[in-house]
Amino acid sequence: MPQPTLRQLRTFLAVVEVGNISTAARSLNLTQPAASQQLRELERVLRVCLLERAAGKVQPTAAGAALLEPARRAQAAIDDAVAAVATHRSGETGRVRVGTGATACIYLLPAILSAVKHQMPGLEVVIATGNSADMARHVETGELDVALVTLPVARNRALSAMRLVTDPLIALLPAALARGAPSLSAAQIARLPLILYEAGGTTRAIIDAWFRQAGVVPSPIMQLDSIETIKVLVSGGLGASIVPAMALATQPPATVIRRLRPTIERQLGIVLRREKVLDRGLRVVLAALSALRSS
Repeated sequence: MPQPTLRQLRTFLAVVEVGNISTAARSLNLTQPAASQQLRELERVLRVCLLERAAGKVQPTAAGAALLEPARRAQAAIDDAVAAVATHRSGETGRVRVGTGATACIYLLPAILSAVKHQMPGLEVVIATGNSADMARHVETGELDVALVTLPVARNRALSAMRLVTDPLIALLPAALARGAPSLSAAQIARLPLILYEAGGTTRAIIDAWFRQAGVVPSPIMQLDSIETIKVLVSGGLGASIVPAMALATQPPATVIRRLRPTIERQLGIVLRREKVLDRGLRVVLAALSALRSS
Protein backbone atom coordinates (compact mmCIF):
# COMPACT_ATOMS: atom_id res chain seq x y z
CA MET A 1 0.00 0.00 0.00
CA PRO A 2 1.43 3.46 -0.91
CA GLN A 3 2.63 5.53 2.05
CA PRO A 4 2.62 9.33 2.53
CA THR A 5 5.98 10.93 1.87
CA LEU A 6 7.72 13.38 4.17
CA ARG A 7 7.54 16.02 1.43
CA GLN A 8 3.76 15.61 1.21
CA LEU A 9 3.38 15.88 4.98
CA ARG A 10 5.65 18.93 5.13
CA THR A 11 3.57 20.63 2.44
CA PHE A 12 0.36 19.76 4.27
CA LEU A 13 1.67 21.22 7.55
CA ALA A 14 2.87 24.39 5.83
CA VAL A 15 -0.52 24.95 4.17
CA VAL A 16 -2.40 24.44 7.45
CA GLU A 17 -0.06 26.84 9.23
CA VAL A 18 -0.51 29.77 6.79
CA GLY A 19 -3.95 28.89 5.40
CA ASN A 20 -2.87 29.47 1.80
CA ILE A 21 -1.33 27.07 -0.74
CA SER A 22 0.58 29.72 -2.70
CA THR A 23 2.16 31.22 0.42
CA ALA A 24 3.06 27.77 1.74
CA ALA A 25 4.59 26.83 -1.61
CA ARG A 26 6.84 29.91 -1.56
CA SER A 27 8.02 29.10 1.98
CA LEU A 28 9.02 25.63 0.75
CA ASN A 29 10.60 26.91 -2.48
CA LEU A 30 7.94 25.15 -4.55
CA THR A 31 5.63 26.33 -7.29
CA GLN A 32 1.94 26.51 -6.44
CA PRO A 33 1.08 23.69 -8.90
CA ALA A 34 3.78 21.47 -7.38
CA ALA A 35 2.44 22.05 -3.87
CA SER A 36 -1.13 21.38 -5.02
CA GLN A 37 0.00 18.15 -6.68
CA GLN A 38 1.63 16.95 -3.47
CA LEU A 39 -1.56 17.63 -1.55
CA ARG A 40 -3.64 15.74 -4.12
CA GLU A 41 -1.24 12.80 -3.94
CA LEU A 42 -1.44 12.81 -0.14
CA GLU A 43 -5.23 12.73 -0.24
CA ARG A 44 -5.13 9.97 -2.88
CA VAL A 45 -2.79 7.84 -0.76
CA LEU A 46 -4.85 8.33 2.41
CA ARG A 47 -8.17 8.21 0.53
CA VAL A 48 -9.67 11.12 2.45
CA CYS A 49 -10.21 14.83 1.90
CA LEU A 50 -7.74 16.69 4.12
CA LEU A 51 -8.31 20.36 3.26
CA GLU A 52 -11.23 22.63 2.45
CA ARG A 53 -11.63 26.32 1.72
CA ALA A 54 -13.62 28.35 4.26
CA ALA A 55 -13.79 32.09 4.88
CA GLY A 56 -11.12 32.66 2.24
CA LYS A 57 -8.60 30.33 3.90
CA VAL A 58 -7.56 26.74 3.41
CA GLN A 59 -8.44 24.82 6.58
CA PRO A 60 -8.13 21.18 7.61
CA THR A 61 -11.16 18.92 7.50
CA ALA A 62 -11.83 16.60 10.43
CA ALA A 63 -9.53 14.05 8.78
CA GLY A 64 -6.90 16.75 8.24
CA ALA A 65 -7.09 17.80 11.89
CA ALA A 66 -6.53 14.17 12.91
CA LEU A 67 -3.41 14.07 10.71
CA LEU A 68 -1.79 17.18 12.21
CA GLU A 69 -0.14 15.65 15.29
CA PRO A 70 1.14 12.47 13.53
CA ALA A 71 2.55 14.66 10.74
CA ARG A 72 4.30 16.89 13.29
CA ARG A 73 5.77 13.85 15.02
CA ALA A 74 7.03 12.57 11.66
CA GLN A 75 8.65 15.95 11.01
CA ALA A 76 10.19 15.93 14.50
CA ALA A 77 11.59 12.44 13.89
CA ILE A 78 13.28 13.66 10.72
CA ASP A 79 14.68 16.65 12.61
CA ASP A 80 16.15 14.21 15.15
CA ALA A 81 17.65 12.12 12.34
CA VAL A 82 19.33 15.21 10.90
CA ALA A 83 20.55 16.19 14.36
CA ALA A 84 22.00 12.71 14.89
CA VAL A 85 24.09 13.12 11.75
CA ALA A 86 25.07 16.64 12.75
CA THR A 87 26.75 15.32 15.91
CA HIS A 88 29.38 13.77 13.62
CA ARG A 89 30.24 17.12 12.05
CA SER A 90 32.29 19.84 13.64
CA GLY A 91 30.78 23.29 13.67
CA GLU A 92 29.79 26.23 15.80
CA THR A 93 26.28 26.88 14.49
CA GLY A 94 22.90 25.38 15.26
CA ARG A 95 19.45 26.11 16.60
CA VAL A 96 17.76 25.19 19.87
CA ARG A 97 14.08 25.89 20.60
CA VAL A 98 13.40 26.59 24.28
CA GLY A 99 9.99 26.93 25.90
CA THR A 100 9.33 28.54 29.27
CA GLY A 101 6.93 30.65 31.32
CA ALA A 102 6.97 34.42 31.16
CA THR A 103 8.42 34.88 34.68
CA ALA A 104 11.33 32.49 34.13
CA CYS A 105 11.90 34.11 30.73
CA ILE A 106 12.35 37.50 32.37
CA TYR A 107 14.28 36.56 35.50
CA LEU A 108 16.22 33.37 34.67
CA LEU A 109 16.84 33.13 30.95
CA PRO A 110 18.92 36.31 30.34
CA ALA A 111 21.87 34.99 32.34
CA ILE A 112 21.47 31.52 30.83
CA LEU A 113 21.38 32.86 27.27
CA SER A 114 24.42 35.02 27.97
CA ALA A 115 26.36 31.93 29.12
CA VAL A 116 25.22 29.98 26.05
CA LYS A 117 26.22 32.73 23.63
CA HIS A 118 29.62 33.03 25.31
CA GLN A 119 30.26 29.32 24.83
CA MET A 120 28.72 28.94 21.37
CA PRO A 121 28.31 32.33 19.63
CA GLY A 122 26.88 30.85 16.44
CA LEU A 123 23.99 29.08 18.17
CA GLU A 124 20.49 30.42 17.45
CA VAL A 125 18.23 30.10 20.49
CA VAL A 126 14.51 30.47 19.78
CA ILE A 127 12.34 31.22 22.84
CA ALA A 128 8.62 30.41 23.16
CA THR A 129 6.55 31.32 26.22
CA GLY A 130 3.33 29.85 27.57
CA ASN A 131 1.94 27.81 30.43
CA SER A 132 3.82 24.73 31.57
CA ALA A 133 1.35 22.17 30.19
CA ASP A 134 1.52 23.69 26.70
CA MET A 135 5.32 23.90 26.77
CA ALA A 136 5.60 20.23 27.80
CA ARG A 137 3.20 19.20 25.02
CA HIS A 138 5.28 21.10 22.45
CA VAL A 139 8.39 19.28 23.66
CA GLU A 140 6.58 15.96 23.21
CA THR A 141 5.52 16.76 19.64
CA GLY A 142 8.99 18.00 18.72
CA GLU A 143 8.02 21.65 18.25
CA LEU A 144 10.40 22.53 21.11
CA ASP A 145 13.72 20.93 22.03
CA VAL A 146 13.55 21.60 25.77
CA ALA A 147 11.34 23.51 28.21
CA LEU A 148 11.97 25.17 31.56
CA VAL A 149 8.62 24.80 33.32
CA THR A 150 6.87 24.66 36.66
CA LEU A 151 6.70 21.08 37.86
CA PRO A 152 4.99 18.70 37.97
CA VAL A 153 3.86 18.17 34.40
CA ALA A 154 1.39 15.45 33.44
CA ARG A 155 2.94 11.98 33.52
CA ASN A 156 4.16 11.02 30.09
CA ARG A 157 6.45 8.14 29.15
CA ALA A 158 7.83 10.15 26.26
CA LEU A 159 9.15 12.91 28.53
CA SER A 160 11.74 13.14 31.28
CA ALA A 161 11.83 15.90 33.89
CA MET A 162 14.61 17.16 36.14
CA ARG A 163 14.06 19.57 39.05
CA LEU A 164 16.36 22.60 39.09
CA VAL A 165 15.10 25.49 41.22
CA THR A 166 12.87 25.94 44.26
CA ASP A 167 10.99 29.24 44.05
CA PRO A 168 8.98 30.28 47.16
CA LEU A 169 5.59 31.91 46.71
CA ILE A 170 5.00 35.00 48.82
CA ALA A 171 2.33 37.61 49.43
CA LEU A 172 2.62 41.02 47.79
CA LEU A 173 0.39 43.70 49.31
CA PRO A 174 -0.19 47.40 48.75
CA ALA A 175 1.39 49.30 51.63
CA ALA A 176 -2.07 50.60 52.59
CA LEU A 177 -3.36 47.04 53.18
CA ALA A 178 -0.32 45.77 55.08
CA ARG A 179 -0.56 44.92 58.76
CA GLY A 180 2.19 44.39 61.28
CA ALA A 181 2.23 40.57 61.14
CA PRO A 182 5.31 39.17 59.35
CA SER A 183 3.29 36.36 57.75
CA LEU A 184 -0.24 35.74 56.46
CA SER A 185 -2.45 32.67 56.63
CA ALA A 186 -4.76 31.58 53.82
CA ALA A 187 -7.76 32.91 55.72
CA GLN A 188 -6.12 36.29 56.27
CA ILE A 189 -5.10 36.89 52.68
CA ALA A 190 -8.44 35.60 51.36
CA ARG A 191 -10.15 38.48 53.19
CA LEU A 192 -8.22 40.97 51.05
CA PRO A 193 -9.12 41.94 47.47
CA LEU A 194 -7.10 39.33 45.58
CA ILE A 195 -5.47 39.58 42.16
CA LEU A 196 -4.28 36.12 41.14
CA TYR A 197 -2.59 34.50 38.19
CA GLU A 198 -5.04 33.05 35.68
CA ALA A 199 -6.62 29.65 36.37
CA GLY A 200 -5.28 26.67 34.43
CA GLY A 201 -1.56 27.24 34.99
CA THR A 202 0.61 25.11 37.28
CA THR A 203 1.53 28.00 39.59
CA ARG A 204 -2.13 28.88 40.07
CA ALA A 205 -2.89 25.21 40.79
CA ILE A 206 -0.27 25.27 43.57
CA ILE A 207 -1.88 28.40 45.06
CA ASP A 208 -5.38 26.91 44.83
CA ALA A 209 -4.18 23.72 46.58
CA TRP A 210 -2.73 25.84 49.40
CA PHE A 211 -6.09 27.54 49.93
CA ARG A 212 -7.94 24.20 49.78
CA GLN A 213 -5.68 22.67 52.40
CA ALA A 214 -6.66 25.52 54.72
CA GLY A 215 -10.35 25.05 53.92
CA VAL A 216 -10.52 28.48 52.29
CA VAL A 217 -12.18 29.38 48.97
CA PRO A 218 -10.75 32.67 47.64
CA SER A 219 -12.75 35.02 45.44
CA PRO A 220 -10.23 36.94 43.32
CA ILE A 221 -11.35 40.28 41.95
CA MET A 222 -9.04 39.81 38.95
CA GLN A 223 -7.24 36.91 37.26
CA LEU A 224 -4.45 37.80 34.85
CA ASP A 225 -1.91 35.95 32.74
CA SER A 226 0.99 38.29 33.53
CA ILE A 227 2.88 38.49 36.82
CA GLU A 228 4.32 41.83 35.74
CA THR A 229 0.82 43.27 35.25
CA ILE A 230 -0.23 41.90 38.65
CA LYS A 231 2.74 43.66 40.26
CA VAL A 232 1.72 46.98 38.70
CA LEU A 233 -1.88 46.61 39.91
CA VAL A 234 -0.77 45.73 43.45
CA SER A 235 1.59 48.72 43.42
CA GLY A 236 -1.39 50.86 42.42
CA GLY A 237 -3.29 49.72 45.52
CA LEU A 238 -5.95 47.67 43.72
CA GLY A 239 -5.41 44.43 45.62
CA ALA A 240 -3.02 41.87 47.08
CA SER A 241 -1.52 38.87 45.34
CA ILE A 242 0.56 35.71 45.74
CA VAL A 243 3.56 35.74 43.42
CA PRO A 244 6.83 33.84 42.90
CA ALA A 245 9.72 35.28 44.91
CA MET A 246 11.72 35.21 41.68
CA ALA A 247 9.47 37.94 40.28
CA LEU A 248 10.30 40.29 43.17
CA ALA A 249 14.00 40.69 42.45
CA THR A 250 12.97 44.34 42.20
CA GLN A 251 10.12 45.15 44.57
CA PRO A 252 7.41 47.41 43.11
CA PRO A 253 6.97 50.80 44.82
CA ALA A 254 4.35 51.24 47.56
CA THR A 255 4.20 47.49 48.25
CA VAL A 256 4.99 45.22 51.18
CA ILE A 257 6.17 41.60 51.08
CA ARG A 258 4.83 39.06 53.57
CA ARG A 259 5.60 35.37 54.05
CA LEU A 260 2.78 32.87 53.75
CA ARG A 261 1.82 30.58 56.62
CA PRO A 262 2.31 27.68 56.00
CA THR A 263 4.95 28.32 53.37
CA ILE A 264 4.39 27.25 49.75
CA GLU A 265 6.80 26.98 46.88
CA ARG A 266 6.98 25.89 43.28
CA GLN A 267 9.61 23.75 41.59
CA LEU A 268 11.09 24.71 38.23
CA GLY A 269 12.70 22.07 36.08
CA ILE A 270 13.71 20.89 32.63
CA VAL A 271 11.41 18.80 30.44
CA LEU A 272 12.99 16.85 27.58
CA ARG A 273 11.94 14.06 25.21
CA ARG A 274 13.55 10.83 26.37
CA GLU A 275 14.72 9.83 22.89
CA LYS A 276 15.86 13.34 21.95
CA VAL A 277 19.22 13.43 20.20
CA LEU A 278 21.48 15.84 22.09
CA ASP A 279 23.46 17.77 19.50
CA ARG A 280 26.17 20.17 20.62
CA GLY A 281 23.88 23.21 20.77
CA LEU A 282 21.32 21.45 22.93
CA ARG A 283 24.04 20.10 25.22
CA VAL A 284 25.34 23.64 25.74
CA VAL A 285 21.84 24.91 26.58
CA LEU A 286 21.18 21.99 28.97
CA ALA A 287 24.48 22.60 30.75
CA ALA A 288 23.61 26.29 31.24
CA LEU A 289 20.14 25.40 32.53
CA SER A 290 21.53 22.71 34.85
CA ALA A 291 23.84 25.30 36.41
CA LEU A 292 20.71 26.73 38.06
CA ARG A 293 20.84 23.80 40.49
CA SER A 294 24.03 25.10 42.08
CA SER A 295 23.26 28.82 41.89
